[in-house]
Amino acid sequence: MSGNYLLAIDQSTQGTKGLLFDETGALTARVDVPHEQLVDERGWVEHDPEALYNNTLAAAEAVLKKADLPPQRVAGAGISNQRETAVAWDRKTGEPVYHAIVWQCARGAEICERIAAGGHAQLVKNHTGLHLSPYFSAAKLAWILQNVPKASELMRRRELCMGTVDSWLLYRLTGGREFKTDYSNASRMQLFNLTGLCWDEEVCGLFGIDLSALPEVCDSDSLFGYSDFGGLFPNPIPIHAMMGDSHGALFGQGGLSPGMMKTTYGTGSSVMMNIGGTPVFSDAGVVTSLAWRVGGKTDYVLEGNINYTGAVMRWVVQELGLLSSAKDACAVAAQANPEDETYLVPAFSGLNAPYWDSDAKAAICGMTRLTGKAELVKAAEECIAYQIADIVNIMSRESGIPIDSLRVDGGPTKDGYLMQFQSDILQIPILVPDVEELSGMGAAFAAGLAMGIYEREPLFSRVRRTQYTPAMPETVRGKKYAGWKAAVNMVLTKNGKRG
Repeated sequence: MSGNYLLAIDQSTQGTKGLLFDETGALTARVDVPHEQLVDERGWVEHDPEALYNNTLAAAEAVLKKADLPPQRVAGAGISNQRETAVAWDRKTGEPVYHAIVWQCARGAEICERIAAGGHAQLVKNHTGLHLSPYFSAAKLAWILQNVPKASELMRRRELCMGTVDSWLLYRLTGGREFKTDYSNASRMQLFNLTGLCWDEEVCGLFGIDLSALPEVCDSDSLFGYSDFGGLFPNPIPIHAMMGDSHGALFGQGGLSPGMMKTTYGTGSSVMMNIGGTPVFSDAGVVTSLAWRVGGKTDYVLEGNINYTGAVMRWVVQELGLLSSAKDACAVAAQANPEDETYLVPAFSGLNAPYWDSDAKAAICGMTRLTGKAELVKAAEECIAYQIADIVNIMSRESGIPIDSLRVDGGPTKDGYLMQFQSDILQIPILVPDVEELSGMGAAFAAGLAMGIYEREPLFSRVRRTQYTPAMPETVRGKKYAGWKAAVNMVLTKNGKRG
């Protein structure tokens, strides 16, 4: 039997997914392997890199077993991954020198502040397209170099590897033979020159990072290497695509043309707008990144990132105990008093786009004596939509392109209350695909297209979508959104408050 299935590994913040797509691009099986979130009293967030690798092997094996699919039927693999999360390891032994520092972790704030105090913040923004922020990988890697003696010693000996999760997994999956990343992940590290399309020596120097420690940057649909996935496959299969998860979702959504926009709802959220082959730089709180480089063609995006969206609902469940499951949020929020003006600003680790205030603190405001469980759940649901609306509105203004719809993906898109409220606040249709796992699907599609298994037009035309349309009067929408802006301004600490 010839191989005609694609394996996708989607290594995300909460766990690792194994996905199988058939010769038409249909998802045939999925498994999830969770991993531990290492969070301390300072709010520092880490993952065990070995667990991420071992769970990748476990997810690949489990999804084949679930599908009852012989390994010989798998033609190749694609990888999508949580972005900005930083990993450093010994080039010779493959042993991590420290836990992976997760994108949510702001421990690199002081490093960014020192660089800004030296007058280099605008240089970083001009070269990388990204606001100087501990959100991105550079400050996390710099923190490892400054606090883990083994890391700095290995870098001096040119024996250190530093990268994002895709590079780590590829290195381990290929037995240390390949140390590479793709353009999408590279563009999110705050070390990559966005117009020169190479590691930026000047910016790397600001963070104390030697270029020898960084991976080779390849097209997103390159042949990155071969792996037998720990002996799962009798013959190693090609890993023929790697993309950051949000980029994979944009690709899977068919967002291949300028003006197309998507939002991925996950632990955090990424709002992305394809702006074509020429970068557009903004000073309004969104950043410029690479969408991908596929088939030798580079596409750019405007992007805004939010730390707490799906994670807000986990906080409501795990810390407040208001719900037994996030799945209950839709029904409970629908029972709330629609006139209640409670707002939650989820700045648990500061606010990212479009505010970029790492010192902001979370707040609940606008409560009355009648505010209860349902109203607090409603406020938690609605803060997700408000944060996304902030970014969508800026992107439309900065690009000069009116947004006629928003394509969305991720687990929270099953929440009808959230999706309807998102449509109401943005006053545009929200399009929810019939497949949830767009990040992994994008990586599988890119691999399958590169390998000649798929054809582009029939592949993307098979996706079906549910549509939510605006139903809220403009006067009500305007009042609600103004209340949100006022709530955000209460928690901002930096000059030049937005809103």
